[in-house]
Amino acid sequence: MPRVGNGGSKQPTMWDVASLAGVSQASVSLVLNDAGRGRVSDATRQRILDAVRELDYRTNAFAKSLRSGESGLIGFVSDEVASAPFAGRLLKGAQELAWETGHVILSVDSFGDNALEAAAIDMMRSYRVRGVVYGSMYHRVVHLPAALEDIPAVVLNAREADGKVPSFFPDEELGGHTATQCLLGAGHTRIAMINIQTPESDLPAGIGRMAGYRRALDEAGVAFDERLVRYGGGVVEDGLALTRELMEGPVVPTAIFCGNDRTAWGAYRALEALGLRIPDDCSIVGFDDQETLAPYLDPGLTTVALPFEQMARSALDALLGTRSDEVSDHPIECSLVPRGSVASAKVHE
Repeated sequence: MPRVGNGGSKQPTMWDVASLAGVSQASVSLVLNDAGRGRVSDATRQRILDAVRELDYRTNAFAKSLRSGESGLIGFVSDEVASAPFAGRLLKGAQELAWETGHVILSVDSFGDNALEAAAIDMMRSYRVRGVVYGSMYHRVVHLPAALEDIPAVVLNAREADGKVPSFFPDEELGGHTATQCLLGAGHTRIAMINIQTPESDLPAGIGRMAGYRRALDEAGVAFDERLVRYGGGVVEDGLALTRELMEGPVVPTAIFCGNDRTAWGAYRALEALGLRIPDDCSIVGFDDQETLAPYLDPGLTTVALPFEQMARSALDALLGTRSDEVSDHPIECSLVPRGSVASAKVHE
């Protein structure tokens, strides 16, 4: 029979695949629906997949969803993840694993509009999505929308307040601990911290990073000194002003842990204005590993990376049912990215 493919006059069918592979249509159906393990030999499975590629065969996803009651779509509802380059790696990680498992991400940013969020969830339900990832641009505590309570869902880059569904978020305390340990390991003991929020703030990032800083000092036998702590808003201007304040204060630090990379950028500018060199006169560690900033400071900024892609893959694993644990909170480790902004403390410190 004539081959049907990219250059043919009609779309290839499952019968065409079966004919080319020399197998039954039932065998093709088992393989394409990933149900043939143990029922179709590896050699037969490979012949079918080769025929699928040669014919450029595509399954009818709409018909499949009608038969099964489930599509190959996964919903991704967030505030501003898809439109924010920094947090966009969350969506990238989810898309990669979705594609590897034969799924497609259907993504909507609500920009904080509750009506838009509700409409997006309703639309996803009408498409029979397999489940929904409920994501956040920054780490915070969220309440799961009522419309998601009766379908599979996970929370990403945030913690669900009531533990109704699995939540995947950065381990902020471990990250703060890692950043401070880096400086302690280089021999520093006068380590300042510029946090990214006030002590009254309930956001997990600043709370966790400060807790990690204090725990690392305590484990090293270094007394916590309130004079070495400042509270900003996570912007460059705060890093600039508060670093100058620290360097002109009664206890001059030899190293500064900045609560995010933008604060660290401000610290670089302040030290340069004071005629001080990084890392010779003061070492700096940041947090976030912003790819458009941290590598391009001079010297490159040693920082702690937010595990965007790993969080997203873990969340999708849970949504697709490949994780069997029943724990609701899943903090994901933040790893150190060493560059040139940390040096050994001087002997006379």
